[in-house]
Amino acid sequence: MARRRLGFWQRFAVGLVKPVMTVWTRRTWRGQEHLGRDGGVIIVANHISHADPLVSAHFIYDSGRWPQYLGKASVFRVPVIGWILHRCRQIPVERGSVDAVRSLDASIAALDEGGAVVIYPEGTTTRQPELWPMKAKTGAARLALATGAPVVPLVMWGPERIFDPRTTRLNPRPRIPVTVVAGEPIDLSRWAGAPPTRAILEEMTDAIMVRLRDMLAEIRGGTPPPLWERPARPSAEHQQQGGAA
Repeated sequence: MARRRLGFWQRFAVGLVKPVMTVWTRRTWRGQEHLGRDGGVIIVANHISHADPLVSAHFIYDSGRWPQYLGKASVFRVPVIGWILHRCRQIPVERGSVDAVRSLDASIAALDEGGAVVIYPEGTTTRQPELWPMKAKTGAARLALATGAPVVPLVMWGPERIFDPRTTRLNPRPRIPVTVVAGEPIDLSRWAGAPPTRAILEEMTDAIMVRLRDMLAEIRGGTPPPLWERPARPSAEHQQQGGAA
């Protein structure tokens, strides 16, 4: 990546984060060539820890790309931090509102400019008890249909040793082993030109998540379970009945 293409705040972020991650992690990296150096690319990643963005950003940056993450809009409203995120070309997502389309438009614009857009399809750290991938939201599939950009899978194992979402414990010791692997673009050609119906988007999303799950199994070993589904929330009527029982 030519340094002249990075603005001041991007270089500031690199100077702040990369030295910390270099000391904090002992890295096994594979597949960086699949990210390419030019052209728009959608990077889909599994999400096992709040440390994931730091680990994956280090991997993506050292591959020669500038990562542009889709993140919760609430983080962008945090004083100073939100301002820096905007300056570093990150993309806020307003969930559950009419403004959500703005994040799609911003992502399309980033890809048109040759950017590397990073999406956690699950939308949050996995709730699967052993940190396997779970059923995901359809944003990555929708973006792939809208742009035709390649969708590159990226899996991580080890960030949960830095911060485990199940215990909320932060591990400050240096040289924590982390493995990051990027794979060949996912073949979504059978859906090319298809209308973005709910059924189509869900089929594409499941194909993406199964690929991430199987790649993760290659790193951590074991037999991966079916994609985990969030338990359905009880309806208001059911809650009222339960409270009256």
